[in-house]
Amino acid sequence: MSPTFTTLLSLISSALTHATTPTPFDPGFNITSVAAIAKSLPSHSWEYGTASEALLELDSPLYSVFGPRPFPVQTLSPDTVPSLAYAQSVIVIGTGANGLSNGDGAVGDPASLGVSAVLLGKTNATFATAAQSEIDYIVGSAPRWVNGAISQRTDVAELWADWMYMAPPFIAFFAADSNNASLLETAYVQCGLYREVILFGSDSATPSPVGTSPTNGSWHHIVGPQSADPGLWSTGNGWAAAGMTRVLATILKAPVAHNAPWRAAAVSDLTAWIKEIVDGARAQPTESGLLRNYLNDTSGDGHGFGEISGSSVIASVAYRMVVLAPDVFDVPTYVGWADSIRAVLSGNDAEGNPHVTADGTVTPAVNPLGWSDTAPWTAGSPEGNNFVVLLYAAWRDCVYAGLCSKPSQNRASRFI
Repeated sequence: MSPTFTTLLSLISSALTHATTPTPFDPGFNITSVAAIAKSLPSHSWEYGTASEALLELDSPLYSVFGPRPFPVQTLSPDTVPSLAYAQSVIVIGTGANGLSNGDGAVGDPASLGVSAVLLGKTNATFATAAQSEIDYIVGSAPRWVNGAISQRTDVAELWADWMYMAPPFIAFFAADSNNASLLETAYVQCGLYREVILFGSDSATPSPVGTSPTNGSWHHIVGPQSADPGLWSTGNGWAAAGMTRVLATILKAPVAHNAPWRAAAVSDLTAWIKEIVDGARAQPTESGLLRNYLNDTSGDGHGFGEISGSSVIASVAYRMVVLAPDVFDVPTYVGWADSIRAVLSGNDAEGNPHVTADGTVTPAVNPLGWSDTAPWTAGSPEGNNFVVLLYAAWRDCVYAGLCSKPSQNRASRFI
């Protein structure tokens, strides 16, 4: 760890340790209401996993991989950690790909609950066994692409950008907890294999150089025989960038990785691959200040509307990366861009409707079950609302690190 990174972690640690509320700052909207809706909306495995992670980063940040010392993993009670109480209530233990939830044919979706299962496993062996079984299936039995990338689907080899947020962070966290350096390297390697296929359309196992993709770093959504989607879906790019950010944070802080011969390359590569995606998104034309559902779609066909899901999760990555890699992610540039997304969320859309409604629903989002839907979704997106929670948690920690400006008005004085 560089001295700068260590200093930033120390600042965050001190602030989080002495914080009396997980939501001390006013982001321009009622984050408590947003988080409450985010917790209530999920009904699918990946949504439960995303909500569990968002709750962990919001309410119990010292125990997430973005905390200063997440390893060794502590023994925590669900009674005192809201994220674990929530995860415990939604995990349904099964077998194979469905080890932690019914994935409806998906490899990665149940794995999104894997970090929670590892944490719950410290006090309940049933969850520890389920986490091990989930890892065994993903790494040992799931279909693979030609280059070795693990499939998102159980019946065919098919790669989805979404998978990057579900499986690699779990693989990395499980490996760090079990002191398995080889498995931790696997999480990093899988990120590179996915990038090669989805960004470059290549079956190579060797990562292509940064800055050489025809899409300027923006990932395609799905490559495979069933649900191919070559579009540059903003949420898919967010899934990939945020997943790699969690893997990077794990590698930076896992004791088992400190002397690993592959560590330096992993940190350098992941940082560059994340930056590719964020820079690719920043370079695309926006609509009303938000990233478009399909980043480069200005055709007017309905697929390029500005929406909050991809915008929020990629902005959360920008906030996280100025802390994890301040020497690569220029603070004024990336904080300024993320702040602009947060500012849009605090305002109104083109019709004068608030982006965050009175009950905490954030709009407009992409249809959470239909990325090709041209109608902006306003009924409440489980992942969209949780991405806004992730954005808030990342911004709060960035403020604590002294890299983001502290708002002049605290949250309590605004939302009473």
